[in-house]
Amino acid sequence: MPRSSLSPVTSNLPDVAERRALQLLVVDDDATQRSLITVAAKQAGHEVTVAPSVAEAIEKLRAARFDCVTLDLVLEDGDGIDVLREMAEAKFAGAVIVISGMDGKRRSAARSFARSVGIGLQSLPKPLDLAALRISLANLGKTAMGLPAIHTWGGVATDAIVERHRA
Repeated sequence: MPRSSLSPVTSNLPDVAERRALQLLVVDDDATQRSLITVAAKQAGHEVTVAPSVAEAIEKLRAARFDCVTLDLVLEDGDGIDVLREMAEAKFAGAVIVISGMDGKRRSAARSFARSVGIGLQSLPKPLDLAALRISLANLGKTAMGLPAIHTWGGVATDAIVERHRA
């Protein structure tokens, strides 16, 4: 088949213009983890503020509005649950992504607590899978705009693939 007769490949992936930059607060006392999360989020077009402690996280949450908080559960000056309590008192309306090396039971307990105070929480284990973080942030950006989430992996829109297989 001559190359000129091929139709262009279409994609249901969002254009960059369709995406909304999230205001992200990264709470982690590990400088390497903070840096990884920050770089990944900034490369995806999000605005990032960092807090290496419970005290700084609470201060920043009181001073500004965030769409999402990435939160380590174990911090040098306290527990990530302390940050979640402050968020609940402040009627935080964004999303939380717990990124922790703690076991699944502890992350599950944080999820249950967050749910009990009306905070939506996802959980990612350490070592952090940057692709999973990027997908979570992309989906949060879409839902922040009132659009359905498009799950992607390696640049492939999986929703379209699933629909093709269902047909």
